[in-house]
Amino acid sequence: RGARRAGMTASSAPRVLIAGGGTGGHLFPGIALADELSERGISVAFAGTSRGIEARIVPTTPYPLHLIDVAGLKGRGVWGVLTGFLRLPRAFFQTLALLRSVRPQVVVGVGGYASGPVVLVAALLGIPTMILEQNSIPGVTNRILSRLVRKVIITFPGASAFFPQTKVELLGNPIRRALALAARSETTTQPARVETQDPPLHILVLGGSQGARAVNDLVLGAVRLLAAAPSGLFKRGLSLCHQTGATDHARISHLYDELGLDKDRLSVQPFISDMAAAYQRCDLMIGRAGATTIAELTALGRPALLIPFPQAADDHQTHNALHMVQRGAARLLPQGTATAAELAGHIEQLFADRQELQSLSVASHRLGHPEAAARIADRITDWLKSPPHPAP
Repeated sequence: RGARRAGMTASSAPRVLIAGGGTGGHLFPGIALADELSERGISVAFAGTSRGIEARIVPTTPYPLHLIDVAGLKGRGVWGVLTGFLRLPRAFFQTLALLRSVRPQVVVGVGGYASGPVVLVAALLGIPTMILEQNSIPGVTNRILSRLVRKVIITFPGASAFFPQTKVELLGNPIRRALALAARSETTTQPARVETQDPPLHILVLGGSQGARAVNDLVLGAVRLLAAAPSGLFKRGLSLCHQTGATDHARISHLYDELGLDKDRLSVQPFISDMAAAYQRCDLMIGRAGATTIAELTALGRPALLIPFPQAADDHQTHNALHMVQRGAARLLPQGTATAAELAGHIEQLFADRQELQSLSVASHRLGHPEAAARIADRITDWLKSPPHPAP
């Protein structure tokens, strides 16, 4: 898109290859960066696997997707590890052929199975390379690749301890263009209604792509208690938008129907397409602590009750959440011990204490990097103008 607007052909435009995916937490920051680069007239392509989310999502974008055959090794058992190792030689040959075909001038790894071999081979060939580390606890692949790449972009300050300090730069996690534009348009860190006397409170619930059922059940239990409580929060203006995920939508919708809540106060959706509008409307988010969620929350300065996914690699979601909690931007409810009554208590307290809610919001806003995609694109653009010297 950007290449055409700049009056270039795809072949004459500068070329960047973004490698990785597997999950939305890896892929969507890559797409956000690709959109920013495309707007600058840079040609972007993706490298991924047929098993990752990229095989489904990237074909819906303007960017070509090149597939390689590689699989993860961690947590796959003896047979899974053996199969993964057997695929590595083929993956390296496929990667070499891909790099010779696409001829990228910069390669960016966003995490996921394909990121490792593509970034590794590109670095060995002397192509300028960069990795994006979205989480507070980096994965093993990025820790290894950091020794070879020229730049490591981090989102959480604590992640810098795992990488060579001369290569690290804290620029944040790229978020979708619509959300970045929403962040730019906001003149306050929270809707004005929060500052009025006992105003309505709107809650956004995001279960996440993994383990959403636990979040759904916890929130439903809290809503059941609030609906029956003498305080009558739903009658006093509390409203809720709950994204359940497709597999749990029918069940959760039925259970909400049994509560008999005012339909004007409740929206239950399998998937929210306009996340920018959803974040802008909400006063409080309840959900997981994935890196993308944290990036979006802080970009728009929204406070949160975070329920980390306990099976996330290296328990990184808990560490992501603690980063927010320790800076006064969120509260943490561990999934293993959290109860519906505890969650309901947090909601009642924040409904009553708008000053505390506003304080959480201001702290969240201070942690945001809404311009992350643009700032990372600046570094890549500088490299394209004047390629860096080979890495030591």
